[in-house]
Amino acid sequence: MATYTTEITSDKLISDNPIHQRLLKAYIVAKDYVFGDLLEIGCGEGRGVEVLGPLVNHYHGMDKIGDILEILKVKHPDFVFEQAVLPPMPGLKDNTFDVVVSFQVIEHIPDDLLYLQEIYRVLKPGGFALISTPNIRFSLSRNPWHIREYTPDQLQELCLKVFDKVETKGIGGNEKVWEYHRANKLSVERITKWDFLNLQYRLPAGLLKIPYEILNRFNRNKLHEKQGKAVEEIFHADYLFLDDPTEALDLFYLLHKKA
Repeated sequence: MATYTTEITSDKLISDNPIHQRLLKAYIVAKDYVFGDLLEIGCGEGRGVEVLGPLVNHYHGMDKIGDILEILKVKHPDFVFEQAVLPPMPGLKDNTFDVVVSFQVIEHIPDDLLYLQEIYRVLKPGGFALISTPNIRFSLSRNPWHIREYTPDQLQELCLKVFDKVETKGIGGNEKVWEYHRANKLSVERITKWDFLNLQYRLPAGLLKIPYEILNRFNRNKLHEKQGKAVEEIFHADYLFLDDPTEALDLFYLLHKKA
């Protein structure tokens, strides 16, 4: 059975719904792009398998959590799943995939440049990758599960070190989404105001993960308790695919490998 932390957002916990729908939106957008042989890095519980798997010739999912992959192997016997902590990806050959998707992953990778180089390596000439990651401008606190977060320009500069063309997009939201974000921000500020010594930014990440998880889950449950249907009735259609990443909650970049 999967363990639902606030970092592995689930569609089975109603208090997680706004975040789940936000993550799902990336896959809805990706439906218009994927084809052929698809690699997903960080497949998690299987959003990509469910949404994108039927649209491609071959789906290959990678994740570091073996228990989740065992469940997916049973549910989707026609697809390939591989447990791996990456980069690198030594088991994958050069020029193998038409498309790579990797949503909400790069912020967890210590060597983000090597991660991008490995994606470039396994893409076929003319192929492309779709990646997403939080826009640090709208982060509400330090997330100890993230190695780093990016501004739009920082991520673009990094990607251009590897890829031949970078299209910068984003996932934003309508007023329902921003109303939830504002309520979330106020709720988080009520918690972090007690951090007089600014420990969330001074302590090692390893010491912060358990208190972060407890407080984040408390916060999401409290928001659901106070807002009710405002939490329950946010859907992926309320999240918007934007041309300008500066006003986006998540950066969504298309990374091209020349033919």
